[in-house]
Amino acid sequence: MKKVLLMFILVLFLVTFVSAGLFQKDNNCGDGTLEGDCSVNQPYFCSEGVLVEKASLCGCVNLTNIEDESCISFYQFNPKEVNFTYFLNGKEKNISFTVYGNLTDYLFELPDFISYSNGEKPLREDFKFIKINEENQKILLMPLVIQIQNLASSKTDQARIAISLVQNIPFGNSDEQIFLGNNSINYSRYPYEVLYEQEGVCASKSELLVFLLREIGYETVFFYHKLENHDSVGIKCPEKYGLLDTSYCFVETTGPSIITDNENSYLGGLKLTSYPEIINSSEGDSFGYLYEYGDARAFKKIRKGIEETGKTNLFRRARLNKIIERYGL
Repeated sequence: MKKVLLMFILVLFLVTFVSAGLFQKDNNCGDGTLEGDCSVNQPYFCSEGVLVEKASLCGCVNLTNIEDESCISFYQFNPKEVNFTYFLNGKEKNISFTVYGNLTDYLFELPDFISYSNGEKPLREDFKFIKINEENQKILLMPLVIQIQNLASSKTDQARIAISLVQNIPFGNSDEQIFLGNNSINYSRYPYEVLYEQEGVCASKSELLVFLLREIGYETVFFYHKLENHDSVGIKCPEKYGLLDTSYCFVETTGPSIITDNENSYLGGLKLTSYPEIINSSEGDSFGYLYEYGDARAFKKIRKGIEETGKTNLFRRARLNKIIERYGL
């Protein structure tokens, strides 16, 4: 009798949920846009779970013109196809993306200084925000955000794709020089230029990643370690995963690395030991569960053992190889 009653309750439960549509396929798009609606990011429309251009219905942003179903920027000329690698769930994948030479020419000609009055001094964040908020750049960076959102319905996986993609862009200084009096320094790239030239240093790659994570919808910060003169990114996460006593997970951008692993060795064996300056960049969501945290702890422990003894056992070697393969380290 009890079994019959339990079966009846279970059937009633299933009928209720199915009738409510809770077990039906979710065709919402990766940015949260409902099926059949226009995205907040013009000119994109959610069709069968994929964001597609539909300018005739969804319109275009300022500084662009409608051409067929697309919104065309004034700087959308001299195209070049580039490819980027990323790792997700242990699998190596690629994104093909079109970049435009006219926009990089425009960005390079922008002033590399900020004028202040009343004795104000320039702040580090002012230069960063000028770079990540440049409106013509945003127009031609958003298609990459849309590609990422079309690749994964989960925002956490979208963030993982963005992080891995930026990490796998080669590290390198610009060949261009800026002259300050009798001295010269390497030109600091805009995020779009990092994509176009397929290389960047810690600051410019971090600015690219912050842009991508912000547009995906995450709360982000810049970490700046003054002693080591190093930039990295923080993404909002539970405090138990956060860097030091912050509620932001450490993300290295110069090369492949596991989220939360802040013990990487840099050129000359340098490691980050100083407490970072934190520059708030965007409000947004927080990461939830991070399987990366457990992998990072294991990786750091094994790495430390090898550094101290020069060897490891078979079990740890197998774990190390699995982690290396999972993240493309």
